[in-house]
Amino acid sequence: MSEVQLNNAKYAGRPSMCRNCGALIGTDETSCSLCGSPKQSSATGQAQVPSQQDQDNETIRFARAILSRPYIFTIVFLIANIFVFFLTSQSGGNENAAVLIKYGAKVNALIDGQQEWWRFITPIFLHGNVAHLLMNMYGLWVIGPYVERLYGSAKFVFFWVATGIAGVVASYLSVQPNMHDSGPLGKFLFKAGDSISVGASGALFGLIGVLFVFGIKFRRELPEGFKRAFGTGMLPTILLNIFIGYMIPVIDNAAHMGGLVAGAFFALVVGYKRPGERGGIAIFWHILQVAAMALVIISFVMVARHFNRYDSSSLPATMNEQATAGDASGAIAHWNALGAGETAFVNAFNDGDVSGIDAALKQIDSAPRLDEKTENLRGELKSLLARVKSFVESKPEARKQAPARNKERQKLSTDFTAWQKKQLEWVSTDAESYGLKLQEPNTPQPDSSNTR
Repeated sequence: MSEVQLNNAKYAGRPSMCRNCGALIGTDETSCSLCGSPKQSSATGQAQVPSQQDQDNETIRFARAILSRPYIFTIVFLIANIFVFFLTSQSGGNENAAVLIKYGAKVNALIDGQQEWWRFITPIFLHGNVAHLLMNMYGLWVIGPYVERLYGSAKFVFFWVATGIAGVVASYLSVQPNMHDSGPLGKFLFKAGDSISVGASGALFGLIGVLFVFGIKFRRELPEGFKRAFGTGMLPTILLNIFIGYMIPVIDNAAHMGGLVAGAFFALVVGYKRPGERGGIAIFWHILQVAAMALVIISFVMVARHFNRYDSSSLPATMNEQATAGDASGAIAHWNALGAGETAFVNAFNDGDVSGIDAALKQIDSAPRLDEKTENLRGELKSLLARVKSFVESKPEARKQAPARNKERQKLSTDFTAWQKKQLEWVSTDAESYGLKLQEPNTPQPDSSNTR
């Protein structure tokens, strides 16, 4: 790119906007290649730093050239998501996990066990409740038109479907119990157990990734107003959503990050349609557009063909309780895991039977993460199970050890009772927010009088 001296400093020239038709004029061109209007320059022929008014005018001309383009498929995808939401609501409710499974929600057990590949595509058009739908559709309505107008409808359709699939694939791969417990990043990206996942947010993050890289990649030719809006201007949106995802455990962060990375990659290797650019879109992109739409249609045809395959009695065992519990799927799995741990503790404490502890620990580890309170309950119960197992397996060899052993036994009983109180407190304050409506459970109790 050419450079000229300006006040003893170098100023890098960049393409300018034709004041007549809005097309971009290269740094080495003297007139617009479309309308023939001369390129405006200073009397000395030197490049000048544009004034704020010139920058604003350039932004307006660029915006007019871009925003005059149609955004038909943004509206098509809006209507499609709303229509599918209407269908699921009429079939038993969007918060009913069994309904979402019938309509193609992402469930690893069904993808692996039944080879239901379409569950990588259909979740992009499913939503768990009205708020979920409204947030994603608002994002599509705000961001979608920019991407479709900048890149054209063919590329936009491909971006939406491909980044959405990338998000679902990332969600599928994120079920890694060992990685989930590896630290804050593990808890953010990975899940401890299989769970239902739906939503267009992976595709929406894909569009955010497209605009983020677009603004950086083409920063030298974009007007100042567009530079501020895109590129690094998208960082606050990205960082805010990462923070929200970290604070709210039920959000599928892997799907968001998968879509974001895919969108960034596509923007890195694909060019956009510049203002005034002549010629139609390459046939290659029309083929990809048709292929993406056909894939979506075929996936929902597969949903229709297998619609009656699953009910509460035919779902995989790991999903059955989730399907009958509406949107309380993760909470049900977590609650049952803690219940198994309680039973194993009491059997070991009262009867010296430690045979159920290892299975209970495995079930506790595989239960979905809910929030910090339940994570603390999980960790404390695992510690109690390890302690009671060690206590039972290390019986005293001599009577003189009995006082210390009784003291240790009493401490175990006290700590377990305190843990149960914390669990009941969670039931009374937080369980309902996960869709659980529980009466105070009859929890198993340790027998402190037994001096085993």
